[in-house]
Amino acid sequence: MDSKIRTEFKNRFGADGIRYASSGRINLIGEHTDYNGGFVFPGAIDKYIEAEIKPNGLGVVRVYSVDIDEYVEFGLKEEDAPSQQWARYIFGVCREIQKRGGKVEGFDAVFAGNVPLGAGLSSSAALESCFAFALNDLFNDNKIEKFELARIGQSTEHNYCGVNCGIMDQFASIFGKKGHLMRLDCRSSEFEYFPFDPVGYKLVLIDSVVKHELVDSPYNKRRESCERVAAKLGIETLRDASMEMLESIKDQISAEDYNRAKFVIGEKQRVLDVCDALNSGDYETVGKRMYETHHGLSADYEVSCEELDFLNDIAKECGVTGSRIMGGGFGGCTINLVKDELYDGFIATAREKFAARYGHEPRVYDVVISDGAHRIG
Repeated sequence: MDSKIRTEFKNRFGADGIRYASSGRINLIGEHTDYNGGFVFPGAIDKYIEAEIKPNGLGVVRVYSVDIDEYVEFGLKEEDAPSQQWARYIFGVCREIQKRGGKVEGFDAVFAGNVPLGAGLSSSAALESCFAFALNDLFNDNKIEKFELARIGQSTEHNYCGVNCGIMDQFASIFGKKGHLMRLDCRSSEFEYFPFDPVGYKLVLIDSVVKHELVDSPYNKRRESCERVAAKLGIETLRDASMEMLESIKDQISAEDYNRAKFVIGEKQRVLDVCDALNSGDYETVGKRMYETHHGLSADYEVSCEELDFLNDIAKECGVTGSRIMGGGFGGCTINLVKDELYDGFIATAREKFAARYGHEPRVYDVVISDGAHRIG
């Protein structure tokens, strides 16, 4: 990928630029907690978007995507927005920097990535973070602080790509640190690094390659459930709720709202338990909490699906230390913490049994916790 980018850049623009990279991300635990004011626990991974960039003095942006094999030019005013979706991510980053008083001038760029698309690893956030970091370095002497770079990516999604996302994906892509996960407080934006160096274990994603089309708006409905329970308790979000508080109003709310809140309150504690476990190198407890999260997402929050439950059951049968749905649900991946000696057997079994039942093999992505956005050289 690196040599392909460098060759393409030289051929198109006749000189060498500066190379930057930013990563996709996983979230070990802490699902559907962000809009409840709780904690998430992501880390950057060794799957990247890489770009070579050079100012061109022309007042326009000229970008080539190696993966899509498409070239786009656009100006830097609001009316210059490109029609191509992938280019809107880059245009949006330029505009959001300008809106904040930052400087962006014309530049040439070639980029490519190995973040799997559609697997819930946030390739779009990696793209936004790569260009936000690069433009801060090239044109702003790195004066835009890192959390603002994450917000620039988030605002790009909101204002130019039609996705009302939270901050976690961009945060992880910008702040990722090799050998560490991060606990992000979605209410205060405070965060802390925790060691993640699972010697003797592998972290692997099993992608069901399934995404169920849903007739209603399941995320909005679950959010509304959480908001109703918080309002009944007289608190702003479920971040401030305890199981005892929930039990005290059980007969005043619907069974569905009770189950939704029960999951969120339990998930808050599971994230904190995992933090303690990682500080003491206790990966068995990490794994138990992952299984508990999967059960809650399936039974109480009801965002799983048959295929993901099946993959979770295979993990249990194979003695995998921890396994759960990763992401919003209704398809996508499970994230699995697997002992080295069980890894080959687990992958072979998952492929064989899943294909026998669903007619296609799942995709397998090994991931290593790595650095986030950075300059390569």
